[in-house]
This record gives sequence, C-alpha cells and structure tokens, in this order.
Amino acid sequence: MPDRTFTAVVEKEEGGWVALCPELDVASQGDSVQSALDNLREAVALFLECADPLEVTRRTRTDVFVTRFDVPGG
Repeated sequence: MPDRTFTAVVEKEEGGWVALCPELDVASQGDSVQSALDNLREAVALFLECADPLEVTRRTRTDVFVTRFDVPGG
C-alpha cells in the first residue's frame, strides 16, 4: 500500500503533548512534540493495519482544514 499523508494537531497538556489525527479521529501522546508525533504515526499505522476496511472508510474525513483565526478583543 502506498504512503498516505495525514494531518496532526499537537497541543500541550498537563504532563506532556497530545497529538490528534483529525482525518481518522486517532490520538496519542508523548513527553515532547516529536514523541507525540512518533506515537501518533505508530497509532495510525496500527489502526490502518488492524481495522476493518469499512471502519477505516467510515472514520476517514477527507475535507480537513486546520487554520488559526483572530477574535476581536480576545
């Protein structure tokens, strides 16, 4: 199977970092940004390897757009 590209949203939480793949709704964590990303990559690979193809299709979101925005006075 060819490589696939996914999005990772990483945020600091108490005690470490949490990484989320919004296309598949798969998350992981780590002590650093890099370890959270590495753990997310592994979690996504395992999900794709083990999940029923219908589950992968059901969970996959193809139109994901991550951006930042300003709020006046915020």
